[in-house]
Formats: sequence, structure tokens, C-alpha cells
Amino acid sequence: MSNKKIIAIDGMGGDNAPIAVLQGLSQFVSSDYHFCIYGDKDVLRQHIGLLPKNLSYEIFHTDVAITSEMSVMSLLKHGKNSSMGLAIQAVSSGDALAVVSSGNTGLYMALSKIVLGTIEGIDRPAIASIIPGKNGKTVCLDLGANAECSVKNLIDFAIMGEALARIVFAKEDVSIALLNIGSENVKGNRLVKESSEFLKNLFANYVGFVEGDDISKGNVDVIVSDGFTGNVFLKTMEGTAKYIISELKDTFASSFLSKLGALLSLPALSKLKAKMDPRLYNGAILLGLKGIVVKSHGGTDGIGFAHAVKFTMNVLKENMFVRINEQLEKSKLHYEVKE
Repeated sequence: MSNKKIIAIDGMGGDNAPIAVLQGLSQFVSSDYHFCIYGDKDVLRQHIGLLPKNLSYEIFHTDVAITSEMSVMSLLKHGKNSSMGLAIQAVSSGDALAVVSSGNTGLYMALSKIVLGTIEGIDRPAIASIIPGKNGKTVCLDLGANAECSVKNLIDFAIMGEALARIVFAKEDVSIALLNIGSENVKGNRLVKESSEFLKNLFANYVGFVEGDDISKGNVDVIVSDGFTGNVFLKTMEGTAKYIISELKDTFASSFLSKLGALLSLPALSKLKAKMDPRLYNGAILLGLKGIVVKSHGGTDGIGFAHAVKFTMNVLKENMFVRINEQLEKSKLHYEVKE
């Protein structure tokens, strides 16, 4: 245990907690990581059989859990003593290198900001994830941390997204775009139009506006949006993928010939499922905080949670937090926005 890297886990966060959390962690028996799981010991012990005996973990008790119905006042009063709050504090105190939670996105962001604070120059953290496309992958942000944004927020997101993309894609000439209802300059609301004018002057590789279907093409390295729009896109994409997979299963099971066709098509179908299964892309980082905070989808299962943990391990392996901060130091954070 002394040589293992520690990740803090919110054991009670998410629609399917703690079962999905424990099922996900069970995949890391031979890893170099130790998991500090925060939650109600009595509830966790009911499902402790899901964890292999040789998994490196420890349970820290709290009977306080963050719920989606919790108000901001309740969050301020009880949040730090919750499973989510204690897991975040483990990062703040240096007891853990990162935290993973499937809990309420807005409350997770708010509590992380309170406990960890933001990097100098960044007003609000943003949820960023890497979305696969036909021609490549794209860093997309914000995916739900900030429902309402200012021009400065969108510019900050673009700066953080650029830093992340430089590291993940190992390239300097990172292309950046704003998500809009159309690619024409005359389209969009005041927020995207004014943000676009700033981004034109800040980035040589700013390509302008893109539409929702451009994300799946994978032609742009970074796509920026407010959290409301980004979250709607993300859940629409995930729902569409699940629907297509479900319809394929029903279609191939509808007759003997269909089943035979499915058997012959199995290699191709397996590749398709691997590309479209949203659980395999679970895991998003809250950029802009003074610590590594990873968000898992709230409705995910054990497979999805395992991929969120794998994503966290990759962030640590690539020393991404330090490298992002180094990129931000060299970036254009020192600008003025008059709104």
C-alpha cells in the first residue's frame, strides 16, 4: 500500500451507487492504486462482496450523502461532511492524488470549487471530455458544470481546452471552435457572437462556429460551449448511441435468419459496439481547479465507472494536471473582457 497511488472515491454518488462504484473498482485488483472509498459503512458492507479480497482499498464512514434535491444552503452546511465532500478534501489535504464521483454535477462542481479553489485567472471550472469522431477525437467543454456563462467564461474554457488538447493530442497547432446553431457568422445569440470576436484575436487557429453534427466528425480539436448546451449534446449523443445498439439487438433477434446474419456479422458488430458504447468513454475532468477532479456519468453502471477510473489513472500517468497548469501559465489568461 505504501508504494501505491491513492484515488479518493465517492462511494455514494450516482443513480446506481454504491453497486456501480464497487463493481467498477473491482476491475483494478492488479493496479498500482489504492482506493479510499467514502460513504456509509453499513450500506457499503451490504455489497462488499463485489470487491475482490486482494483489491487495495479502505472505507471511510460518513452517513451524509449529496442528493440531487439538496439546496445550495444544505450543501454549504453539510456538503463537506458528505461522501463527496470528504473525497474532495482528501485531494485538498494531499491524502489522495485525485477524486472520482458520479454524484450531482452542479453540486460536485460547487463543492470542488469551495474546497480546492480555482487556478488564478479562472472564474469557473469546466467539465471537459474527449469525444470520439469519424476523423479524430475532440476535446469538448463545458459539458454541464455551468448552465449559464459569460463571455469571459467561454474564453477561459477555450484557453483550458487548448491546453488540454495540446497535451492529449501532442500537437501545438490546436484548432478551436464555438458550438452554435449554424456556422454562419450572423447566426447565434449575443454570447457566442461576442465570444467569437474575442477568440478571433486570441487564437490563430480559431475556426469559428460549428454545429452539433460537426462534433461527431472529429475535424476540430476543441469545441467550446456553455454547460447547458454541452450537457444536452452529451446526453443526446449517449442516448442515441444506446438507442441504436438496442435497436440492432432487437432487429437481429427478430428471426432465425436475422440471428444467422448477426452471427456472421459478429466481428463487425463488436467493433461498432466498442465505438458507440458511451460507457467506454465515461470520465470527464473538471478543468480550472487546484486538483484533479473527475466526473463519472450519474447513471452509469460498473463498466462505465471502471472507465472513469481508468481515465483518472491516465490523467495521473500523463502528469496532466501539472502540464495543463504549465500550458495555462504560457496562455492568454491575462486578457480583459468588458461586457
